[in-house]
Amino acid sequence: MSYILTLVAGTNAPPLRTSDIEPIRQALSAAGASVAEPDWLAPAHACDLSFDGLEMPTARQVLRTLITELSVDHALQKREGRQKALLIADMESTIIAQEMIDELAVILGIGPQIAEITKRAMAGELAFEDSLRSRVALLKDLPATHLDDLSKLMTLNPGARTLVQTMRAHGAYTALVSGGFTFFTAQIREVCGFHEDRANSLIIENGRLTGRVNEPILGREAKQEALEDLAGQRGLDTEAACAVGDGANDLAMLGVAGLGTAYHGKAVVREASAFQIDHGDLTALLYFQGYRREEFVN
Repeated sequence: MSYILTLVAGTNAPPLRTSDIEPIRQALSAAGASVAEPDWLAPAHACDLSFDGLEMPTARQVLRTLITELSVDHALQKREGRQKALLIADMESTIIAQEMIDELAVILGIGPQIAEITKRAMAGELAFEDSLRSRVALLKDLPATHLDDLSKLMTLNPGARTLVQTMRAHGAYTALVSGGFTFFTAQIREVCGFHEDRANSLIIENGRLTGRVNEPILGREAKQEALEDLAGQRGLDTEAACAVGDGANDLAMLGVAGLGTAYHGKAVVREASAFQIDHGDLTALLYFQGYRREEFVN
């Protein structure tokens, strides 16, 4: 079996050097692997190491300490099927920097109260669906015009648009699947170029939020179902999907995707995810798939 280890330097970390990679090559070789020369996907930033003759569990054990000492994100995976045909992305704190329901709460002067519920839900301490109902209920009577004002606060996380545009240009289908609200996801879909977006919808009457959300709520299981549905529509196995998110309600979809990645995730998500981005931006997902920097669509 042929494997690839991808190393990606962190955003504010020193450049990745050949001298950083050589101890890893030597350790793999000493464990019995046949290791190729480093293949630089981006000079001093991202590198592939291909090897065979060593099984995945042993390779992980060999690499654990060596990689921890570097400020890098990494992916260890099979060579076959590495480039994905489907992208499923969470929106809040993943594609954008904000949690929009928390921003709505600030307007009402109940920011800390709702932020605490959000924090517990994303950490997996509360069922997402129940937490969303509780938080939306506290927004009752908020004028809907505030939604337009809050849209101006949304900022893309670094690499978000490049991730979507690059995968789309290479034939992947891209979907924004969020436990947030369609009012915001529709805008981010347009800005980033996602093919589609799926999210929850707030119920508005007489120009004000009613404190209710349309059922059923798109939560943890619904995100997994969305991934499986989109893969099935295209005749794909879920191994052909790249999924990325940060909170506990993303765990189900991350678990079934071939490249399920926690993006600066909560502790419970990092611990459960096969892949993590802790040091860099969303373009790390492109390097994990073998894209070279010159292939990026900016």
